[in-house]
Amino acid sequence: MDERHGTLPMQEIATVELPTRRATTRLGRWLAQGVIAGDLVVLTGGLGAGKTFLTRSVARAMGVGPEIRVTSPTFTLVHEYETVPRLVHADLYRVSDGSEVDQLLLREMRAHGAVLFVEWGEPYLRELGGDALLVKLEMSGPSRAATLVATGPRARQWSSRALPNKLMVRADDKQD
Repeated sequence: MDERHGTLPMQEIATVELPTRRATTRLGRWLAQGVIAGDLVVLTGGLGAGKTFLTRSVARAMGVGPEIRVTSPTFTLVHEYETVPRLVHADLYRVSDGSEVDQLLLREMRAHGAVLFVEWGEPYLRELGGDALLVKLEMSGPSRAATLVATGPRARQWSSRALPNKLMVRADDKQD
C-alpha cells in the first residue's frame, strides 16, 4: 500500500506525446470512449498544463454540445454535465484538506455512477475513493506529454486499451 494515497502501488501505463491541441483532443476522445460509471481520472500538472482543455475534450466526446461552456471549476469547485454516464469535473486547487473534499460528496457521486475528472486531486485519492487513472500532464516548451498511471485494479484495465495510432507513445525504459 502507498500510505500517501491509500491505494495499491502505482503502475505507469504509458507516456503520450501531445505536440498539438489536436493530439490532446484525441487523448480526450480515447479517455471518453473508455470510461465507465464510477471511474476516477485525476489530472495533475502545473498551471496551464492543459487539464481543463483535456477535460473539455472528454466532455465533448461524451456528448456535451458546443453551446455548453466547459470551464475550470476553480471557484465553484464542481461542474456536472448530463452525459451517460454523468460527467463530474472538479478542481481541488483551493481545497486545503481531506474534510473539504468529503464535503463535496465526490466519492458519493462516484458510487452512484458518475465519472469523475478531478484536477489537482492526487493528494486526495483516499477521499475520492482510490483506484484512479492519473494523467500527469507535463509541459516541455510548446509541447506537452501525458503520463498515464494506474493506482488500482480498475485503473490498470486502461493498459489493455490500445492508444490511438496518431498518438506517439514512448517506450518505458524502466521495465526489465
